[in-house]
Amino acid sequence: MRKLSTEKRAAIIGALVEGNSINATSRMLKVSKITILRLLADVGTFCAEYHDLMVRDLATKRVQMDEIWSFCGCKDKARDLGAGGFGSVWTWIALDADSKLCISYLVGVRGPECAATFVDDTADRLADRVQLTSDGYKVYAEAVEKAFGGQVDFAQLIKIYGAERETEARYSPAVCKGCKSEPKSGNPDPAHISTSFVERQNLTLRMSSRRFTRLTNAFSKKLANHEHAVALHYFHYNFIRKHQTLKTTPAVAAGLASYPLAVLDLMKMVEAEESKLGGRLTDYLSSGGD
Repeated sequence: MRKLSTEKRAAIIGALVEGNSINATSRMLKVSKITILRLLADVGTFCAEYHDLMVRDLATKRVQMDEIWSFCGCKDKARDLGAGGFGSVWTWIALDADSKLCISYLVGVRGPECAATFVDDTADRLADRVQLTSDGYKVYAEAVEKAFGGQVDFAQLIKIYGAERETEARYSPAVCKGCKSEPKSGNPDPAHISTSFVERQNLTLRMSSRRFTRLTNAFSKKLANHEHAVALHYFHYNFIRKHQTLKTTPAVAAGLASYPLAVLDLMKMVEAEESKLGGRLTDYLSSGGD
């Protein structure tokens, strides 16, 4: 992999963030799958650390939270029958409704422990009081109360679904017949109780990361690779990909960057970090480096 030029490595990363699978990227660019996965690990590690360092002290006013499902190795039913695999994996996302910046994300399971970790991290990145909207998942109420201590205008948007679809449409969700809002804390503005923007971002994730595409064999086989792919997606989403409505990147709109980056810029940043550390990022971290 070290023999690859910066431009070639950037082309690999560019293919991945545009929804290509590992195998497809390997065929298109004539690079081995092992090389691509090693590069993904290094770039994903850098992206996660960069997000943790840079996405802080945000002057956000409105935050939307949601979770998106995927699976790693196999689905829950196969895992319970003895197949090797992690099963269901949930990615938790907090989005700035104005700048469309992804404030926080977490790859984990769908339960109170992950909810608490995720909401705590979101609260830690905000500079001011915000209006927060989540879906109707019950664990949010306790997690938000503990993280914000009541210093938030929080409401949940609860969707009302009809009967399940018939067998031939079993991969489609039940029809949403309406929704109702439930204020939980503070004084949330009813006009801004919404999860529309974060749900639209979920579609961007499914379209941009092949690992989230339904009914394919491109799902993640290892949880670590899934985490690296998610970190790469959100760096690209925040700092590189121009939002069609904003005409710039969410990071620029949020005041975190002065101009949109390119995939080549990301690759140069990763290589500069590797040069400083004297080798691959993942090798350095696995050796116990600080």
